[in-house]
Amino acid sequence: MHRRLTSMTILIADDDTDDRLFMDKALRQSGYTQNIQFVEDGEELMEYLRQEGRYNDQNAPWPNLLILDLNMPRKNGFQALNEIKDDPKLRRLPVVVMTTSSADEDVLKTYNLGVNSFVTKPFNFNRLVEMVSALKTYWIDTVKLP
Repeated sequence: MHRRLTSMTILIADDDTDDRLFMDKALRQSGYTQNIQFVEDGEELMEYLRQEGRYNDQNAPWPNLLILDLNMPRKNGFQALNEIKDDPKLRRLPVVVMTTSSADEDVLKTYNLGVNSFVTKPFNFNRLVEMVSALKTYWIDTVKLP
């Protein structure tokens, strides 16, 4: 399941159409030119990661980074994060929670579940570009990923 590809893939799990569009635009504006994949809820996220249902090697490249919203239908980000970190095949995937919440209990809960980073979505597009650029610099350009 852990395919090593020469290209990078960022997987974004977010149910909000506008947020997905803004994330794509912000990543592109920050200089990210490689693959971006989107899923709309936690159920679809797990199907993608496990290559179940409509997902396979061709349309679901293994992500180098997951950007996860907490507030999604069917299966929320907490539930998906718990499944990811409990699964030996998935647990090494770096997960950045990016959500509208800044509640201390959400921050604590996600870190207890094993999230790698927690950031609050900015309401300003220019700030989103700055944040995404910093994430890209750290997670894609700097660290060595498994």
